[in-house]
Amino acid sequence: MLSRNIAISCILSVAFYVEIVKCFYLPGVAPMTFQEGDDIPLLVNHLSPSMYFQHLDEDGKTFKGDKERYLYSYDYYYEKFHFCKPEKIVRQPESLGSTIFGDRIYNSPFEIKMLQDQECTSLCGSVIPGDDAKFINKLIKNGFFQNWLIDGLPAAKVIHDSKTKSDFYGSGFELGFVQVLQTVGSGQVNTVPKKPSSNEGIELETREPKNVQTLQNIEVAYFVNHFDINIEYHDRGEGNYRVVGVTVSPASIDRSSPDSCLSSGKALILDEDKDNQVYFTYSVKFIASDTVWATRWDKYLHTYDPTIQWFSLINFSVIVILLSSVVIHSLLKALKSDFARYNELNLDDEFHEDAGWKLGHGDIFRIPHKSMLLSILVGSGTQLFVMIITTIFFAALGFLSPSSRGSLATVMFMLYALFGFVGSYTSMGVYKFFQGPYWKANMMLTPILVPGFIFSVILSMNLVLLYVHSSDVIPASTLFFMVFLWIIFSLPSAVAGSLIAHKKCNWDEHPTKTNQIARQIPFQPWYLKTIPATLIAGIFPFGSIAIELYFIYSSLWFNKIFYMFGFLFFSFLLLTLTTALVTILITYHSLCLENWLWHWRSFIVGGVGCAIYVFIHSILFTKFKLGGFTTVVLYVGYSTVISVLCCIVTGAIGFMSSMFFIRKIYSSIKVD
Repeated sequence: MLSRNIAISCILSVAFYVEIVKCFYLPGVAPMTFQEGDDIPLLVNHLSPSMYFQHLDEDGKTFKGDKERYLYSYDYYYEKFHFCKPEKIVRQPESLGSTIFGDRIYNSPFEIKMLQDQECTSLCGSVIPGDDAKFINKLIKNGFFQNWLIDGLPAAKVIHDSKTKSDFYGSGFELGFVQVLQTVGSGQVNTVPKKPSSNEGIELETREPKNVQTLQNIEVAYFVNHFDINIEYHDRGEGNYRVVGVTVSPASIDRSSPDSCLSSGKALILDEDKDNQVYFTYSVKFIASDTVWATRWDKYLHTYDPTIQWFSLINFSVIVILLSSVVIHSLLKALKSDFARYNELNLDDEFHEDAGWKLGHGDIFRIPHKSMLLSILVGSGTQLFVMIITTIFFAALGFLSPSSRGSLATVMFMLYALFGFVGSYTSMGVYKFFQGPYWKANMMLTPILVPGFIFSVILSMNLVLLYVHSSDVIPASTLFFMVFLWIIFSLPSAVAGSLIAHKKCNWDEHPTKTNQIARQIPFQPWYLKTIPATLIAGIFPFGSIAIELYFIYSSLWFNKIFYMFGFLFFSFLLLTLTTALVTILITYHSLCLENWLWHWRSFIVGGVGCAIYVFIHSILFTKFKLGGFTTVVLYVGYSTVISVLCCIVTGAIGFMSSMFFIRKIYSSIKVD
């Protein structure tokens, strides 16, 4: 009867959950067909930081400029930008993952019609006060990008990759341009742009002050107020057209009226000491293309440094294969010798167990300290592991296309909630393995502890983002909705997993009995002590994912499209294999030296070392160029969460592999 009720509850929860998820709209998934003269909506998204915040001076050296680096986004219609607004601002429907990752998509005042070119169309005029001009100039110097969407495609800039000698479309375009000028003293700056349509080739003149000999570099920020929009379309015949590409060439033009887009001889510099009259204009050009709708994203998806990635994966794969071959061969050889020695028939009764892992048979299954916490962490790590590998697998098969904005995060959340059953089953099974008495407490804490930790960090970071008026703040309605989904779907699934494990799981059936008095552990060599062993073991799992971490962080913090899931899937498999191998190896050698305290050691050795290196890598990724309290708090906070979750996942891999290894070897010997 209980099983029937659980099954009915799960079916109803799945049905309700699917219906709720259907309400999320994934823009860009279904093709849209236009006819000549049809309106093409241009949607605006948040302004996001990019990696293009370093500028070169006239000598080709990097100029640091403003030390503060932003790692959070701003709403397009944030009051300090003074961008042109439509008569009524309407927020577009977004997926759950898109909202979580900061997308804030609205309509815009741009009027674009299929196949109708436009030249210097006036958008609006706006007055930008000096204080807001200072804010905008700071964002320009820190490389902020504007993000637009047309038919689900991001408005892009054409980028040339010198390493692969290929061109691709980079998502977004500049809020403004920066020129570094070497001046004498505090000279005034005049702009004489050669090309008003770009930030290339801009020359600057200075008025040399008298009696000043000091040379200094200054950054001059040009605000973009004109947009050349190029829309690529594919003719399907019979008057039907589809958008297959969008690029924007922004320009900075200082002018006194919106009637002309001709250069006045100066680029637009926002004065930080007075009000600035700014006129916004745009031009539209339609370009025929042979690209079909199904392949329109190919030009946006670019593999950065493919040679390095292939070399890294192949090189580390060879190392892992050799390492695993040596470890498995030596381990099997040692175990075979141990089994033969322990199980041999001794007629003279002269055999003495004076050394080896068999001596720990009376303590190896002893309940560890804080067994409840360990079982919950292992269960949560298993849940995360299954969620991660399933998500990467589906993404590698192409089911999670970048055209579906936020689909990756949405699927991750859905799978994490769905696999609450797996996490609770594993947690309860491990707790039964420890023969813990408080199984009801384990059932209640497993679906709450780690998700509660993640949710509390999100709330804390939300307060920080709210303080700086960032668009990355997750709305309260979305947070309540996530909690609601968790309560009505994940919790019943988790309870079902715990109950089934409590009734059916037989992990508590140990091959040996536990002594009443614990055996004293002899002195251990330094390399098998917990801290050195953890640091040594963590090198191998970290090495398998080090290259991919760079691209993951670039995608998370600088709005780059990550789609190299094939590399990531293979790297994650290497991570799993190396973590299991090194943990089993260290566990075996510790047991041979009569150290039966393997429970927490296997979790720490498997997880903490790799997590430490992941956190160090995240700090080195910044090149110590973070600035500003908010940026530091956000980056360190989220990097810590990523490292902790990495620790839980790899720790669970290390513990589970050691647990099954120990059950296997101790069930293969005879114990009197």
